[in-house]
Amino acid sequence: MLLAQRHELILQSLLDGGRTVGQLADTLGVSESTIRRDLEILAKAGRLERKYGGAMLTTGSRANITDSGDLEEPIDDRAGDIALRQRIAAAAAELVSDGDVVVLDIGSTTPLIARALRGRAITVITSNLAVLDELRDDDTAEVVLLGGVLRRNYQSLVGPLAEQAIGQLSADVMFLSCTGVRGRRVVDNMAIEAPIKQALIAASERLVLLASEIKFPGTGAMKLCTLDEVDVLITTSGTPEEELAYSREAGRRVIVA
Repeated sequence: MLLAQRHELILQSLLDGGRTVGQLADTLGVSESTIRRDLEILAKAGRLERKYGGAMLTTGSRANITDSGDLEEPIDDRAGDIALRQRIAAAAAELVSDGDVVVLDIGSTTPLIARALRGRAITVITSNLAVLDELRDDDTAEVVLLGGVLRRNYQSLVGPLAEQAIGQLSADVMFLSCTGVRGRRVVDNMAIEAPIKQALIAASERLVLLASEIKFPGTGAMKLCTLDEVDVLITTSGTPEEELAYSREAGRRVIVA
């Protein structure tokens, strides 16, 4: 989810009443520290006013954000239902065994997987800063953060430094995000992310594709891999049956979350 889109969701959620930082974090699929940074940015822009550990809209609303308020969950229509990502994340976390080296890709679903894996004795490799936010204070999981150029709006690290670091790594499983599955190809619409994703795929023994129903066919022109390279597909109930049948007939494990 883009930074600007997340800010709009936060502001929309304030229209009807108080909201908690924790509940906003759960709904938007980000960490509480991310929400607090968002509130500071919005306050500096004059779009809300911080009050006693929370915030309130500056125009047209009685709503305020506090750490003990109430919440009505917003819907991210552009990205599909947030609940789809939450269901996929829960199913993905069940595939991880203690001791695994796990790659969590750039994307909005993988931080939810990280949250579900808190307290597990695993190693997590990522260039996703939202994943780092979820695990930075977890004393059990070891986190390997790839270097690179910071893309602030996408909360990720990219570029040659990240690609070089990946060449030294080996992982048990990668959870791959994408923007589309088209013509039996897994694609993405961000050219700058594609080399990172491709290198992580090559460094991983197993590949788990995270693709809800809205990713069939989705969008994107940058090929990440083919479906034949995918070991497990985690999707949702609205995915076309012919897509599910193709994967099953190919011997791929299909999980409908």
